[in-house]
Amino acid sequence: MNLTELADKERILEEAGYKYHFERALYLNRKTKKAFSIEFVEDMPLQELQQKIAEDAAGPGWHFFFTGGPPSEYIQQKLSEILG
Repeated sequence: MNLTELADKERILEEAGYKYHFERALYLNRKTKKAFSIEFVEDMPLQELQQKIAEDAAGPGWHFFFTGGPPSEYIQQKLSEILG
């Protein structure tokens, strides 16, 4: 991936209300309760990332998007506690 593509992805995330959490290396949107790992953002094609951003998050809990699939239930629970 080139730097222009990464900059485009970061711009799209910011415009959709996502903030980068440096300590956790996640892009977070507390309103939609979605979190994307930096690796997921880097690996995901731009159009697919836009689709994930636009998808309705079902249910009240956080939805985590990581390369290789969602993190374990334990990690999801801990991240949910930290993120609120």
